[in-house]
Parts: sequence; C-alpha cells; structure tokens
Amino acid sequence: MGKTLQYAYYPGCASQAITKEANATTRKVAKILGLKLHDMPKANCCGAGLLTDYDYDLSIALNARIFAQAEEMGMDIMTICSTCLMVMSTANRDLKNDPKLLEKTNEVLSSVGIRYNGTIKVKQLLWILAEDYGLDKLKTKVVKSLKNLKVAPFYGCHSLRPADALGFDDPEKPWSLEALIEALGAEAVEYHGKTKCCGFQVDLVAEGTALEMAGKRLLDAKGEGGRCMVTPCPFCHINLDNYQGISEKKLNQKIDMPVFHLAQLVGLALGMTAEELELSRHLVSTKDILKEANLLA
Repeated sequence: MGKTLQYAYYPGCASQAITKEANATTRKVAKILGLKLHDMPKANCCGAGLLTDYDYDLSIALNARIFAQAEEMGMDIMTICSTCLMVMSTANRDLKNDPKLLEKTNEVLSSVGIRYNGTIKVKQLLWILAEDYGLDKLKTKVVKSLKNLKVAPFYGCHSLRPADALGFDDPEKPWSLEALIEALGAEAVEYHGKTKCCGFQVDLVAEGTALEMAGKRLLDAKGEGGRCMVTPCPFCHINLDNYQGISEKKLNQKIDMPVFHLAQLVGLALGMTAEELELSRHLVSTKDILKEANLLA
C-alpha cells in the first residue's frame, strides 16, 4: 500500500468566500482519493500580489510565515488558488535563491518565535493529481466516465507564469490540464486562448476590457467545439462564470458556456452528484451540458 499523500492545505481567500464550492468540493474529492488535507488555521493572506508591489519585504515576511507553519507540520503546501500559488511560489523562490533575504526575513519572524528553513514546496491541486497522485491511478478511481464531454482547458496566468518560480508546466505548451481531462474520459478541446489571461487583473481599472477578454476566451473555446470549460483558478472562474452574462452584453453575443472548477470536474468522474458539487452556485447553469452528456443522477 502506497504512502498517504498529506498536505498543508491553503485554500486561499477567494475559495473561502466567493467561490466556496471550490473549497468544499476539493475537500470531498480529496477524501475520496485518500489525500489528507491538513488545515492551517494560523495562516495569513499571501497578499494576492498587490502587497508585493506595495511593500516587498512585508510580503516576503508574511509568506515566509505561512511556509514556516507548513514546515513545522512537515508537509508541502497545497493550494487551489492560482494567485496564491503564484505569489507564494515567487516568494519561496526568492527566499531559497537569496540567503541574505532568508536571514533578514527570519530575523523578522523571530519576533513571533518562528523560523523558515527553505524546505517546503508550494503546489496546486492540478499538479498534485497529475504528478504526486498520478493520472494512471486517478483513472482507476473513475466510476462515471466523462466520455461525452468536450472540455476546454483554461489554465489562467498564475498557474503558468512566472515559469522560473512555478516550474511545472511549459507556459506556452502546458500539458497537465489536458492530460487530466482525458484521464477522466473527456475530450480536451484545443483552442488558442487556453493559456491567455481571463481579464481578472484589469477588472477594477478597465472593466470593459476585462469583459471583452473573458468573452473572447469563452467564444474561442466554443468555436473549437468546447461544450464546457474547466479552470484550476477561482479568480478565472469568477470572470468566466460570474461575469459571463455581462460579457455577453458587452460583445452582444450569446455565449452560454458552463465553467467547472477543477475539483468539480474530477468529482463528476468520481460519481458525485450536482448537489454534492454545489453546481447550483454557478451563474451559468450546468444542467443542459450534464444532461446532454448523460451525467445527471
């Protein structure tokens, strides 16, 4: 019997508030697969990238505080937020590459009696399923093949870039999301916008541009035969699902593209119901696509 995979679980702020279904479903899927997720009740916000630009040293210290807690737990960190993934991975890279920065940061952390030794890794659920757990093993857990689904993968910027900090997928030619889709029995749809930005980062400064970007990604996927989309990023889900209706008005074109969180797509293949997956929280209904693919209970 293989060793149990255990992680210090860092869902991120968005998945505990706006996209609660992503957090809830991840916990259910992990339980079915035998992944042990250990909460980090003392963990703080990573800063979401905004703090990095405002106060770099403070951002590094706050992220090192998260790492130190995981290190004390003896586990790598698993997150389901791509922005948290990017921010923490970048901070971790800087701390590991710069001994002086690590020493200076540990002087700050010493005031609260903790220390980071630079030993942990930050991973997202997609990477863990693709590599740590393994797609061949995941295939054996599928009880309801998604063979009738044509799924468009949408990585999101922060799952791929900066490549030197993340170090998993090629940012121009990634493979993991397509491979996971196919491991679940579905067809991965190839389209131009799968590695591009959803527009979330410009929502507050150029809403019209952001809505156009989201709409174009969805229409691009639909134009290549995608019947639904999956993303590992809760912020991308907000732009692609929550704001899809506004994007339709902006582009004066109907889109009607259901968007799944990564854990929800996995959960479907594991036999979970729409209720268990909390699909009713989505603004774009998944009912028609699930009925079409014979996936409704």
